[in-house]
Amino acid sequence: MKRTTLALILFFFISSFSNGQSYPTPDRLFYEIEPLELKLTFSSKEVKINTNDSTYVDIPLFVLDQKKWDTINVSLRARGNFRRSTCFFPPIRMEIKKKARKETLFEHYKKTKIVFPCLIEDEMNDNILKEFIAYKLFELVSPYHFRTRALKLNYTDSSEKLAKKFMLRGFLIEDDSRIAKRTQAKVYKKYIHPKSLDAEGAIKDAMFQYFLGNTDFSMAYQHNGKLVQVGESVIPIPYDFDMTGWVNPSYAVANTSLGLNSVEERVYRGYQREVSIIEKVRQHYLKLAPDFFDIISCYETEFDSPKEFEHIVKFTQSFFEILENDTSFQQNIIDQLRTR
Repeated sequence: MKRTTLALILFFFISSFSNGQSYPTPDRLFYEIEPLELKLTFSSKEVKINTNDSTYVDIPLFVLDQKKWDTINVSLRARGNFRRSTCFFPPIRMEIKKKARKETLFEHYKKTKIVFPCLIEDEMNDNILKEFIAYKLFELVSPYHFRTRALKLNYTDSSEKLAKKFMLRGFLIEDDSRIAKRTQAKVYKKYIHPKSLDAEGAIKDAMFQYFLGNTDFSMAYQHNGKLVQVGESVIPIPYDFDMTGWVNPSYAVANTSLGLNSVEERVYRGYQREVSIIEKVRQHYLKLAPDFFDIISCYETEFDSPKEFEHIVKFTQSFFEILENDTSFQQNIIDQLRTR
């Protein structure tokens, strides 16, 4: 990355830690901006077919840290039923025993997730970059967010006799337990009706999902989202943004049950709330608009295809045009509020 790009990203990243709260000093794993380089070898077929919540594959992970390679023994499993059946590269949940991660970048991280591209296609790295940027944008929206770290993945697939090597973009996601610790919250595991969630947090989440053109989520069942409890409030935190109009991957399918003909079409899925709180969140997003565009522009030179960068710029513009116009906001947000 260019130095100016790194400086801009660092500025916005640090700004996202404000919002009236104080946090412990972030550790290097998620605080450093430069992509982290990893080398790993495993059979994608074995991981997809033979791993589950209790069955893992053990491999050595090579991590380039401060110009030297560290070797860490880790355990991997695939996650996501759809991605097991659809993707060539499975998304990974990684666990590291305490002894193995001692005095490494992962010392405080027993569990993390590695996001790979889904399919081998021209847009695969740009799709990963778009999803990664979405996480960075939500850092501006709420102090309750998943931290991420860009990755350079040197991956060898040992599924066949002749191993295949890939140089891929990816990113690391922290575990929800780390969010809870970082924000003095508790992970909330139980079912909760969406209308019982913290009103402002729920609207921020619903509006961000609308921004992305996402309908593949349920906070009640924590599908592509997690919950944390802060005092008496339960706050939603979104993740997994690849099946959205923002990313617009080749394998995404429009939700026709909601009347959508394309994944690039938006429909607001938030529940009825006090209009004053919805308006407060609307103004919160409008205030963030310049920062959204600045963050996006930081990554322009990282895209392989200029068209993919142009797509997210136009997608962002269309979102803020709706928020800026009272009539459009009424029609697309207020009139679409769910009652059940």
